[in-house]
Amino acid sequence: MSEILALGVSYKTAPVSLRERLALTEAAAGRFVQDLIEGGDVSEAVAISTCNRTEFYLVVSDAVAAEVALLSQIARATGMRPTELSAVVYAPRNCDAARHLFRVCSGLESMIVGEAEVQGQVKRSYEAALAAGTTGPLTNRLFTAALQTGKRVRTETQIGSSRTSVSSVAVDLARDAVGSLESRDVVIIGAGETSELTAKAFAHHGVSAMFVANRHADRARALANAVGGSVVSLDELPERLGRADIVVSSTSSPHPIVGVDELELVMTERGGRPLVLIDIAVPRDIEPACADLRGVTLYDIDDLQRVVSGNLSVREKERDAAMNIVEEEIRRFAGWMGQLDVLPTIAALRKQAGTIAEQVLAENEGRWETASPRDIARVEAVARAIVQRVLHEPTLRIKALADADVETPGHGRLEIVRELFGLRSGSHGGRDEDDRPAVAEVRSLPRRGGGS
Repeated sequence: MSEILALGVSYKTAPVSLRERLALTEAAAGRFVQDLIEGGDVSEAVAISTCNRTEFYLVVSDAVAAEVALLSQIARATGMRPTELSAVVYAPRNCDAARHLFRVCSGLESMIVGEAEVQGQVKRSYEAALAAGTTGPLTNRLFTAALQTGKRVRTETQIGSSRTSVSSVAVDLARDAVGSLESRDVVIIGAGETSELTAKAFAHHGVSAMFVANRHADRARALANAVGGSVVSLDELPERLGRADIVVSSTSSPHPIVGVDELELVMTERGGRPLVLIDIAVPRDIEPACADLRGVTLYDIDDLQRVVSGNLSVREKERDAAMNIVEEEIRRFAGWMGQLDVLPTIAALRKQAGTIAEQVLAENEGRWETASPRDIARVEAVARAIVQRVLHEPTLRIKALADADVETPGHGRLEIVRELFGLRSGSHGGRDEDDRPAVAEVRSLPRRGGGS
């Protein structure tokens, strides 16, 4: 029997100092899930790693063993103690795991509620896993349904209408720190999606000069051209830091781009002129100790979270409308999962009953010496008819479990059926005729009314 297990950390459970230790590049995420699958506890896996979360969505036969194995693998990779990890991770299963992913795709779990970037991040993570061959029937259906849910939420509600994003909050922070941006010199480190959105937001406010630094010259040049800026290499960055008023960094580098010793020399050359640094990368691009330098104001992603929680309010009716859509989609997904469990159980029950009828007929074959072939055919037909009639009502009742509401514990009753008829020994191998894995424990936590 297979289950869906999600395991992760987010800005809600862990500070950036811990999240950056768990952050994965796309290549590292691919290697990580491959190792999980090769370990034997996991059959399907997708990893999501953004500045606000690192999450794994797995299909497992033993959720407890898989969770222990995953925590152990993370601990080895990060040098963290499993007990340190267990204090900050969440590990919902089955429909709870699906509900969490649906909320993530809908922007309900984002630091800035309703932001749209996260859906693209989830889609890219899923497509990377799909290309690597680590997905399967369950994760394919799960992520397809989650992305569809996110699309419905943004189409049918106004939850994202404020157009607030991490990049826009970063620009607001800079403006609060230095005042008008029209005469300011800005350096953007990185040329990814977040850097592009940030650069465009600064351009909208009329900065006087903007410079883009990135290891990939073509990407940096394309971004600079899009916002009317110029390109500098990372080797030229110290010189540009000496002239800049604001620096925003958002790269996927596993190591700091701006170190405290380097920046101390820069600040000495600046003669005390203040510098605002905004680090929205995880792992962080700017060493935290830079904040201790005189004249430096440093913000990281958690500082943006505090600004957002203090200033952003989402209309409750929009949040409620979004949650209603999520629950509609969860019920649809739960019905699909229920079918995966129900159909193999019905098939196994009917196969077992048919086998018993065949055995009884075979055991009594020697007692019918005087019976004609026509009489024997009638007896066999009667035996099959009895099997069909005895199983007719139980079959209808079992099928009804798949159509039950997500809050109804149909799986528990299905387990009783398997136990009662001795179907737990793998008589149907956990597969239906489409060779899809059966899913255990379709359950959910009580619905939450508002907060993300």
